[in-house]
Amino acid sequence: MNARVDRRDSPSGAPGASPDWASVRWGLLAALVCAYVGSFLFSDLLTRDSNGMPSLWPMNAILAAGLLRMDALGRRLLLGVALLTNLTVHALAGDPWFVIVVYTACDMAESLAAAALTRRLRGPRPSIRSVRHALVLVAAMLPITVTIAALGSSVAAPAAGADLWPFFTAWAACNSMGMIIALPATLVILDPTNEEAFRRPAAAQVGLYAMVAAATAFAFLKPSTPMPFLIFPAAMLAAFQLGPRGAAWSAVIVIAITAPMTVAGEGVARLAPRWAEIERIRMVQAFVTTIFFTCLAAALSLYKEQRLKGLMARRSAAARAARARAQAAGRARTDFLATMSHEIRTPLNSVLGFANLLAETEDGLSPAGRRKLELIAQAGGSLATIVDDILDFSRLEAGRVELRPEAVDPAALLADAASIIALDAQAKGLSLAVEADLPDGFDYALDPARLRQVLLNLLNNAVKFTSSGSVRASVCLETTYPGGPERLRFTVADTGIGIAPEVQGRLFQRFSQADNSISRAFGGAGLGLAISRTLVTRMGGEIGVVSAPGQGATFWFTTPAEPVCAADGPAPEQEAAARVLLVDDHPMNRELGAAMLTLAGCAVETAEDGDEAVRAAAQGQFDIILMDIHMPRMDGLAAARAIKALPGPASRAPIIALSADVMPQQIERCRQAGMVDHVAKPIQRDVLIAALNRWIGVETEAA
Repeated sequence: MNARVDRRDSPSGAPGASPDWASVRWGLLAALVCAYVGSFLFSDLLTRDSNGMPSLWPMNAILAAGLLRMDALGRRLLLGVALLTNLTVHALAGDPWFVIVVYTACDMAESLAAAALTRRLRGPRPSIRSVRHALVLVAAMLPITVTIAALGSSVAAPAAGADLWPFFTAWAACNSMGMIIALPATLVILDPTNEEAFRRPAAAQVGLYAMVAAATAFAFLKPSTPMPFLIFPAAMLAAFQLGPRGAAWSAVIVIAITAPMTVAGEGVARLAPRWAEIERIRMVQAFVTTIFFTCLAAALSLYKEQRLKGLMARRSAAARAARARAQAAGRARTDFLATMSHEIRTPLNSVLGFANLLAETEDGLSPAGRRKLELIAQAGGSLATIVDDILDFSRLEAGRVELRPEAVDPAALLADAASIIALDAQAKGLSLAVEADLPDGFDYALDPARLRQVLLNLLNNAVKFTSSGSVRASVCLETTYPGGPERLRFTVADTGIGIAPEVQGRLFQRFSQADNSISRAFGGAGLGLAISRTLVTRMGGEIGVVSAPGQGATFWFTTPAEPVCAADGPAPEQEAAARVLLVDDHPMNRELGAAMLTLAGCAVETAEDGDEAVRAAAQGQFDIILMDIHMPRMDGLAAARAIKALPGPASRAPIIALSADVMPQQIERCRQAGMVDHVAKPIQRDVLIAALNRWIGVETEAA
């Protein structure tokens, strides 16, 4: 045996032994000894034929199975009992000592050989999982049994004064039949795993086995009853209810009842004259073999089904556990991103806001000071872009980004995106050209926000990686094949550093750039192109690049072109002038917000927390309320709900969330609290003014 088996077989107190191993070992040994000695006494003393050869011989199979299931000490004790039983019982039967020695040596050799071959075929802990396993096992045993019978007969027959051929056939027949039934049955009974899928109360087990015994006794005691195959329903029921072990015990019960009755002249010999011509014990063995293998086949089929159900249940449980862990990890990641986003955006809001306000001051700044402010704004803008990219990519991976198509003029959208980066291009001395080759009078069903995001990613990259020359953006219609559907093709070409062919395939992967030096020289997290590819794919298009080192790069992407009726032009934007309540617990944020709103012509009042905001809003004098979320005493969500519960016109003032919480579920919580809009920190003044313009003069219903 290998080391693992030896540890498992070790006696109580040895490493790896279970606390009750000693009781299990001795109990098993006692059961095997009883089975071996009892069957030996019955077979050798009661079933001998005219040649002195027993008709029933299952002991070698019982001994072989016991050797496979016992530990080293148990095997030695079992062999000792078997040797002593052989010598004693054969002596009681009156066999010559030479014949006794031959019988004993052959039985020991057959048992040891059967155990060794079974271990080789079925492993150190052999089990029967299908009828094929049982048939292969007994087929492998037959050559051993026949060979030992031939050797033993050639020596023992002359000493016993018997004819060689009848002596050999009787020996081979009784040992083979005993091995065919007893070896697989004993292995099944001794296999503890057979009970796991068929656990039944002890009373139910006793009842089923009693039913098998009663059916057997009734069938063999009453000559007038039909064929003894009426035992099959009872044995089959036991097999279905108790599994393979039930089939094996049913066979043991049947042969334990029928063999003594047959020896006594009852049963089969009285049922049919034709059967009486066959050796009675051999017929009983054949009958029990049929019952055993038929019931075993049914039980093993059920056992396999039970194992598959158990395996599926375990795999389903493992899948549920893995899904729960993944969901927990996703929630943890979302919470982490939300927290980090809030903590970064809150101070960044003040940095960018005051830098922009100071840069717009006409007097008091030297050119060097203005340049430093521009650098602060650029650095803060880069940090804000990285935070936005990480959050966008997280949303895309989680499938939380939905497209909202509407009627869009692609040429106007491209020109708008180009105008946003025009100042950056101008600062680097780059020429920026926008071209459109589209039919007049058509808009297309597109998501303007997501399309603008892709265009800005490509345009920003073009400007970032181009030190001199030009950036050209274009849009046109194309068809994939003659007569096929049309697509919009957007192209952004630059005269920058270019991209080597071997690294172009990595550009659209997350956190990936052409090489490590790119991030050092130009900055960025390497998420813009990955986000762009995901968005374009969601739109139903494709994205790619054509480039060579030193020859610039041309990024392109396509989207389905579904024409729609041209949308009415946007209403002229009104100047934001309103009475605004600004609620924020951070003094710098209040000062910054008040400065931005005052420049837009608004009358501003501030509050430090939600409780103060509710008291101020109760006066009913505000057109708009800008509400931070995380505040002491009363947070923004509770304050919004409290304001919406106020009586009169005070509850109808639109509340806009002004927060660094930008995750979709966080924005949804704001809407559920009664807020009508959301402006993310760091605050961009044009975005804030646009939100004010949307809601000035609009009264909302209380939640």
